[in-house]
Amino acid sequence: MRRRATIAVMLGIFTGVVGKQPWKLNLICPEEKINLTLDAYEESVEVPGLEAFGPMNGFLGGNIYGVWYVVGVDIKDDHQATVTIANDLGSEDQKLTLTQTSDSTYQLKFLGYNAVKRAQGKKLVKIPGELTMKIVPSDTQEKEIK
Repeated sequence: MRRRATIAVMLGIFTGVVGKQPWKLNLICPEEKINLTLDAYEESVEVPGLEAFGPMNGFLGGNIYGVWYVVGVDIKDDHQATVTIANDLGSEDQKLTLTQTSDSTYQLKFLGYNAVKRAQGKKLVKIPGELTMKIVPSDTQEKEIK
């Protein structure tokens, strides 16, 4: 009887840990038309244009020059993580913090020099150093950023 109770408790704890994944999300900044898809727990995201490399932890895309894929995630807690991204050529990387500010809103802040740019006219210009990102269902994400 004691063994069954122990197994039941362990199963409940495991289910609670696996079921709670605050760093598996799709975000969009509607004002800048920039999206972030992130799965900090496993490489499950197909990155547009980089499908040959297989699934990754996520990417930053939308109204930016190229696509930036996630190369690392350092989870601080359920409300803050540091994400490292690299451009599609692998020539530059960028760190950013992602902080949950409400149930559906996150603040993305680039750390240090902001290497992420967008084409504006015939020039590449930096995107803002801070973005307010909103959670969107994954099935509507592509519609939102086009």
